[in-house]
Amino acid sequence: MAPTDASTGAGFSPTSDTALPGSDDAPAGPDAGLGSGSDIEDTLDLRLPDELIALIAADVQGTEGQGTDIQGTDGRARRDVHGPGGVPSGDLLDDIAAWGPGATPAGAFQLVPVRIERDLPLISHWMNDPAVAAFWELAGSEAVTAAHLRGQMEGDGRSIPCLGVLEGTPMSYWEIYRADLDPLARHYPARPHDTGVHLLVGGVADRGRGLGTLLLRAVADLVFAHRPRCARVVAEPDLRNIPSVSAFLSAGFRLSAEVDLPEKRAALMIRDRALRKVL
Repeated sequence: MAPTDASTGAGFSPTSDTALPGSDDAPAGPDAGLGSGSDIEDTLDLRLPDELIALIAADVQGTEGQGTDIQGTDGRARRDVHGPGGVPSGDLLDDIAAWGPGATPAGAFQLVPVRIERDLPLISHWMNDPAVAAFWELAGSEAVTAAHLRGQMEGDGRSIPCLGVLEGTPMSYWEIYRADLDPLARHYPARPHDTGVHLLVGGVADRGRGLGTLLLRAVADLVFAHRPRCARVVAEPDLRNIPSVSAFLSAGFRLSAEVDLPEKRAALMIRDRALRKVL
């Protein structure tokens, strides 16, 4: 997907309930082409096989109907309960809200799961940037973006929309998803727990200076740190988006293949856990 513009606003705290002011990498963003709205709709139409649901449930601490007290990013304890299909809420992606920040050369960076009532104006603003709209295809009223977000948030947790917050300021939008449970898995030899990323950098001032590369590496490292069963982080930017493909390569991803997806010809980018120290 492509970056967007939006001027960076006041500092943001993940604990805030207020609407966010506006605030990704190269001119066509290191996220360009990474999953359009049609991808998400297709993803959420898939139903997890009963056998897979049973395996996932068996991996979770506790038993059916029980929950675990965990600490949310808002500092308040909450109950981790079972979501749709009997799958514990947050389990498919190992509770992104609890991952916390990671250190980067540009400062502390954190993925904060989207709250529509707080984040919709900012994300919709980014989606209406022509550079972003060309790849994400979500330009229009806030209702367009809201429908895209709700499609993920009301699903079974296989795709989580997040704000990327750098040093207290929201400056990017991410979708972290289970690539092995996504329609993408029909187009490459997926492995269990493959984790996909979609990215757009929001502010024009944040593009073209290497931030996309830096954050792609940081997010892949966060995935590996908090998802021990995940051996690969994958992405599928539009093959025409040279800056995006370059950003992934610079972030330690390798070009695995060119794949024909319903809406684009994509570069299948993979970052391997086993090679993360050398690439």
